[in-house]
Amino acid sequence: MSDREVFTVEVAGGSLAGWVTGDGPRVILLHGGPGLSYAYMEPVVEELQSHFRVATFQQRGLAPSTREGPFTIAQAIDDVASVITALDWPRALVVGHSWGGHLALRFAAARPELLLAVLAIDPGPGIVGDGGRAAFEAELIARVPKDGRDRFRVLEEREKAGEATPGEGLEAQQILWGAYFANPENVPPLPPLQIATEVFESLMAEVGAGTDEVVAALSTGAVRYGVVAGAASPMPWGQAARASVEVSPNAFLHVITGAGHFVWYESPGAVRSAVQRLIASA
Repeated sequence: MSDREVFTVEVAGGSLAGWVTGDGPRVILLHGGPGLSYAYMEPVVEELQSHFRVATFQQRGLAPSTREGPFTIAQAIDDVASVITALDWPRALVVGHSWGGHLALRFAAARPELLLAVLAIDPGPGIVGDGGRAAFEAELIARVPKDGRDRFRVLEEREKAGEATPGEGLEAQQILWGAYFANPENVPPLPPLQIATEVFESLMAEVGAGTDEVVAALSTGAVRYGVVAGAASPMPWGQAARASVEVSPNAFLHVITGAGHFVWYESPGAVRSAVQRLIASA
């Protein structure tokens, strides 16, 4: 990270920490979760930085950004706007993965004046109905071998009771990790991850609210956006990705055969190609 410029942005409750690298059209990355640490998206930064000026930041709830709330979708949208404004970028192309893809589509509906375009990578959930959330959770756990499922349920109960240790949280992530991929025999190592449980629970409780207004805003076609989905992802792309695209006359869907939820691992270059397509059309 020695070639990256560090920045901080003052926001409600403290500040957000971020990094900028590369040169070219301006792209900002939104990590998933919610409440997850940003670093798992480093391969996406590496894929884009040779063609674009790429900014990424840790969303609130984990250091080095503020750990203070409010943990609401409205605040998350304001935080993204604050980062773009602080970077002095008149407009940016926003790329979000999973929860970050959901947030990116919300941002497109709320703040179109700050955007060149939006790319949602295997958004979870989508912005129509429940966005496929229930189907995703069922499919994810169904992909785990039985002994892993049994252990995960024990860990999940400990988490709900507030008794889980950090080591048990990591164990739960490790149990689920392979289920996100198309080929369970060829899964990359689990990257270092942290999760702020309060952030996750607070924001996931809101994801189904206000979606009719989001759909209405996107249906105008004011913001060009694309969705890249892994055909073998546990996220049901028909309910999440395709449904999110069909609401707008100015959107596209690219379903990648042989890719799971983290499409950049199993289809290198796919994210860069989708961003280039959006830049060309914008």
